[in-house]
Amino acid sequence: MSKELVGGQAVIEGVMMRFQDTLSIAVRTPRGDILVHTRDWWRLTQKDWQKRKFIRGFFVLLETLVNGIKALNFSAQHALDEEEEMSPRAIFFSMVLAIGFAILLFVVLPHLFSIFLNKEGLCGNINSLSFHLWDGVAKFVLFLAYVITISFIPDIRRVFEYHGAEHKTIYAYENALDLTYDNIKPFSRLHPRCGTSFLLFVLAISILIFSIVVPLTLQAINVSNFWLKHVIALGLKILLMIPISGLAYELIKIAGKNENSLWCKILCLPGLFFQLFTTKEPDEKQVEVAIAALKGAIQRGEHVS
Repeated sequence: MSKELVGGQAVIEGVMMRFQDTLSIAVRTPRGDILVHTRDWWRLTQKDWQKRKFIRGFFVLLETLVNGIKALNFSAQHALDEEEEMSPRAIFFSMVLAIGFAILLFVVLPHLFSIFLNKEGLCGNINSLSFHLWDGVAKFVLFLAYVITISFIPDIRRVFEYHGAEHKTIYAYENALDLTYDNIKPFSRLHPRCGTSFLLFVLAISILIFSIVVPLTLQAINVSNFWLKHVIALGLKILLMIPISGLAYELIKIAGKNENSLWCKILCLPGLFFQLFTTKEPDEKQVEVAIAALKGAIQRGEHVS
């Protein structure tokens, strides 16, 4: 197995790959050729405390969002012949919009759902485990429904095919095989280190953390007003996403290093299940793009190092 871990992301008609502190974006242009662009991985900061375990995950998540939006912007510009690249301000607002939408869909709506069930007598109040369990169930259902719904959009389906090409290519690299279509084709399109698995780890951990921290905090501050209590609870849930994302990141790292162990395979099953919807089988041309992206990242990364 290769010791150097690589990561990636599907973009519009292409793939972005990361190797060490380098990323490479490969895009199939309207003319049919492959355009490869390499650049340094954008970082928030290099402070030592931000690299510590259980802290680094949150900063990695923010860096991934910024680099991912930039990669999507680049792919749209060259795959769709758009005229200009997004400004830093536009990238910032795109990231804020994406985070805001995620908070609304996966924090606020599930919480409101649990409030509704409590009013109907189907679960306990906010201090009960059942409230947060139903909150978690709603998150999983919303996530699955969202992914299945967008998979019917033809352009999104193509992105999911490139997602599959990314995973298969990474598998071949990790097994020290030559990056050819024949070597890559047999590999699974499901990978334990995928961002989909990360999101599911976040959702699962949040159920446990929310059910403990939120009731204890509300009891400590002793708020009696019903809606104020739930607004505070929602604020806590948003703040708690920082340590939760850090813990989920460490679990993903462990899963990537121990993917052949039985306990890891069991732990990764939910994420692999969801990847059945977020990845599709790629064709040879899509794999060619993923190969170009990975080779570009490795060549630049080895040159820089």
